[in-house]
Amino acid sequence: MYSDIFSIGPVTVHGYGLLISIGIIMAYALTTVRAKHAKIDDSIIVSLLFWIVVGGFLGAKLFYIFVQLKEGITDFKILFDMRNGLVVYGGVIGGLIAIYIFCRIKKFELIFYLDLIAPAVALAQGFGRIGCFLAGCCYGMESNSPISVIFPENSAAPSGIKLFPIQLFFSGFDFALFFILIMVDRNNRYKGKVSSLYLVIYSLGRFVLEFFRGDIERGNIGILSTSQFISIFIFISGIIFLLQSLKHKKSYNVN
Repeated sequence: MYSDIFSIGPVTVHGYGLLISIGIIMAYALTTVRAKHAKIDDSIIVSLLFWIVVGGFLGAKLFYIFVQLKEGITDFKILFDMRNGLVVYGGVIGGLIAIYIFCRIKKFELIFYLDLIAPAVALAQGFGRIGCFLAGCCYGMESNSPISVIFPENSAAPSGIKLFPIQLFFSGFDFALFFILIMVDRNNRYKGKVSSLYLVIYSLGRFVLEFFRGDIERGNIGILSTSQFISIFIFISGIIFLLQSLKHKKSYNVN
């Protein structure tokens, strides 16, 4: 695990930030390619991505402060820390709000852009989880399995303890979700199907994988982690959204 990749003078490139950046670049590249098939101008994608990145980052940070309310009140400097202090679900919700506002301002069809960006979100999350592994955040439970890892002292995870590498399983799940959404999109262009499947599959996978987490910082509501609690509502919303998509089977009208 490499929390710090390399340094040039006073500038240090962190593994977490590097993988997040790679994820954003890959998401942009994928979305521009897919947008060209729909005859969407690149400038629109650049603007949309900017809104999503800003909204997602703010959502991820604010949600972390909500989960860690006591720490957030006393130390808001974490808002400007790019190495940690991000909650994925907060980023997803913040990104969705940003897309909604963007489409309302531009008078674009919201569902079309949700379907357009959904595979790219899953792809970016896959790279982001590798960044989590490098930084040691979002670590797994203690485990003596052959695939367990021991993080170094400078990582976010406790050192000297064998931990389940749940970050890599999250990453593999996100990449698999990306491929599923791409395949679905190639064979079906009905409104809302791709984005609703993202909500359903991601929330279900997230709920299951959360059982293998070991970090207490993610918070909990009763016997469930905060993310598992949110996953229930995201899953129900996704199912309703998917059923509506399958029922009406409306084609896109992006002009």
